[in-house]
Amino acid sequence: MAKSTEGNNGTPAIWLLTDNKAGHRNQLKGLGNRLRVLTGASLHWIDASEVTVPVWRALLGIAPALNSELPSPSLIVAAGTGTHRLLLSLRRVGRAKTLTLMKPGFPLSWVDGVITPTHDAIHSNHVLLTEGALNSITPLARITDKPEALILIGGPSPHFEWDNDVLLGQINHLIGQYPAWRWTISGSRRTPEELMARLDELQGPKITVVHPKDTYQDWLSHQLAGSRAAWVTPDSMSMVCEAATAGVPTGIFELPARPASRVARGIGGLVENGRIARWTDHAAVMAEETVPTATLWESDRAARWIIDRYLPAFRTNPPANKRTTG
Repeated sequence: MAKSTEGNNGTPAIWLLTDNKAGHRNQLKGLGNRLRVLTGASLHWIDASEVTVPVWRALLGIAPALNSELPSPSLIVAAGTGTHRLLLSLRRVGRAKTLTLMKPGFPLSWVDGVITPTHDAIHSNHVLLTEGALNSITPLARITDKPEALILIGGPSPHFEWDNDVLLGQINHLIGQYPAWRWTISGSRRTPEELMARLDELQGPKITVVHPKDTYQDWLSHQLAGSRAAWVTPDSMSMVCEAATAGVPTGIFELPARPASRVARGIGGLVENGRIARWTDHAAVMAEETVPTATLWESDRAARWIIDRYLPAFRTNPPANKRTTG
């Protein structure tokens, strides 16, 4: 089913199995990019929705027919439950190692490795626990000194009690407390239409409101690169982690957590580790001298963990990321 044992120039070939959900694809992209940089790997995306995998193939590890032009993989990584049947059916392909991102719904022993956030609370010698979800953001080498702030808004979720009025009150408080700053406010696909309409009323010389339909693929990374501070609603672990990974001082708005929420527990862990700040510490986030001292780059850490365990022949030692301010 595959034509060669490695990618070009003796580098590893990595298959990325996706269900095309934005968050899952972002995790795969972040990890894949770091593996490519660190090993020269070739990345090959496979849309699991386009491959029919009966349960018996998944249980027995019998691969379905795939594109014959695919190189034989050194590593197969999947994200999302919609990819799990395909991943399990491929676990006997050549000498490839198999990994899943996020806690799987099958026995851990069925794959070679699992990378999942700490709040999933699973422990095994082939599980890497990360601070939040992987993402494709690269830490900034330099944080701008311009008074530019970014506000990222999610929407109702099973993890926090959503309240348009409370959130709008906090946003208005920030804008009023820091009138010299310029603000960019972005909603998401989950943001209630009523809230977006009320945010639109804030538009002005120093306030820009962006609807999700008006963003593009790298919009968030470009906005973070020009921001001195970021504020994010806590319902979106992905947006929180992206802002924190960029290295921009990041705070979360205050919304009541639902009982036993794993996401809320994960957000709390990021606060405890000093990665982000709570609403009550907004002065620290907005202070000019406040810059994170420790880099949160879990895609890079996960890639190095994979290389050490599963791709040691391709290990390299590039210079570490550095950040300056000014």
